[in-house]
Amino acid sequence: MSALLLDPSFWADWASVVGLVGLVIVFGIAQPVFLSIANLQALLLAAAILVILSIGQTFVVATSGIDLSLAAAVMLGAIVLGLVNAAGYGIFIACVLCVLATSAIGFLNGLIITAGKIPDFVVTLGTLSAITGLGLILSGGEPTMVGSTFLLRLASGSFGPFGYPVWVAIAAVVAAHVALYHTRFGVHLLATGGQVESAGALGIRTNRVKIAAYTISGLCAGIAAILLVARIGSAEPQINTSLLLNSVAAVVLGGVSLFGGRASILGPAIGALMLTALVNGLTLLSVSAFYQPLAVGAIVVLAALIMRYQK
Repeated sequence: MSALLLDPSFWADWASVVGLVGLVIVFGIAQPVFLSIANLQALLLAAAILVILSIGQTFVVATSGIDLSLAAAVMLGAIVLGLVNAAGYGIFIACVLCVLATSAIGFLNGLIITAGKIPDFVVTLGTLSAITGLGLILSGGEPTMVGSTFLLRLASGSFGPFGYPVWVAIAAVVAAHVALYHTRFGVHLLATGGQVESAGALGIRTNRVKIAAYTISGLCAGIAAILLVARIGSAEPQINTSLLLNSVAAVVLGGVSLFGGRASILGPAIGALMLTALVNGLTLLSVSAFYQPLAVGAIVVLAALIMRYQK
């Protein structure tokens, strides 16, 4: 056991799990309310959106890419949902168009990256700016209220011990795990991220794989946008940059290689839970919100350093 604990690769592979357990113990002792059923349920609800976004980011990072437009896509998806619903087309059509819009953004990102052979960082950074402008134009810079019984039930309803958003996140984790580890697409995805030239030589259509990965990221942004609108009751034309930064952080904490070829779904999901638990615990301890990004950043840098020892 002692040899295992001294092995750096152990900490690299289990960083998110060890970190989450450590936070639960520390915050549970420092503030017993942290372990209350009500707080744990609230924590899981708060983590649901980040879990879904981290799944989308994982598929992209697995191809050795990154999606910087993720938070902007969530914003645009929310705006589309709000405007379509306000126009009288119904909440279900609004949700479908929301997901289609964000999926189209992901598809466009992948297409430009592969066809134009432009670095993903540049393309998604440009898309981030363009989507932000488009969202402001469509919304006029004003939030759109969304009154919907369906979204209200989605946000506040529950089945068993968990709220509906948590079940949506669980379903997303299961579906993504199956896609990554039990389908040909998953094999091709990891092969493309590991060595794109070798994957191409084996007959894998690497460009299509990359486009699919970015489209999945956009799809996850659409689902997250629906949950976000359901939670706050309106479509806000503002980008929550913490969603982008924390989605990348969760991927790093989850042991996904930033160089591609190595990925996990459960790891980033636990990483998302860990980041949410960190913010929740600091809030309960009355730590200023100014220090919370500092704590998140320190943990991410530490995790990135530990990742060097991955086997």
